[in-house]
Amino acid sequence: MGNSGGSLTTRSTGELHQLMRAAGFTGMDDTAASAENWQVTEFADAGPHSLANLVRSTGSPAVMVSFHDSDVGFVEALTPDGGSWEGLLNREMAESYEIPLEHFPLEPAVAGALAWSTAAGLAPDEEAIRHTLTGSALFAEELASALMVALGVPGAT
Repeated sequence: MGNSGGSLTTRSTGELHQLMRAAGFTGMDDTAASAENWQVTEFADAGPHSLANLVRSTGSPAVMVSFHDSDVGFVEALTPDGGSWEGLLNREMAESYEIPLEHFPLEPAVAGALAWSTAAGLAPDEEAIRHTLTGSALFAEELASALMVALGVPGAT
């Protein structure tokens, strides 16, 4: 299983690539801006504290999905007040890679996602979050996009 990069979604009015570089992200692609200053940027790699560094520097909530072979997505989200949650996308495929699912319990992930979304001032859809975190897709990136919609990120598709 190889790392195939990731996707970062955050609200920022600044130049996101510069902020991401300073936080320890590398290999950023173009940033797609959506409504209400939310931005999505694909990246090649992130350091162990990159997400926390970015949230601290922007003062905005962020969610990062790290992809492995486009088969599995590891979700990590933070808010400026320290709220966090982790989740796993494409659980069935993760199981085939022998990723221990017990390290990614569903109920805490759903609760964390709801709290993160609410703290970000968004309107989450609990059923859609749960469906995304338990669903499967050919590519984990599809589930990541569906998760952003379920979290209520403006302009997410």
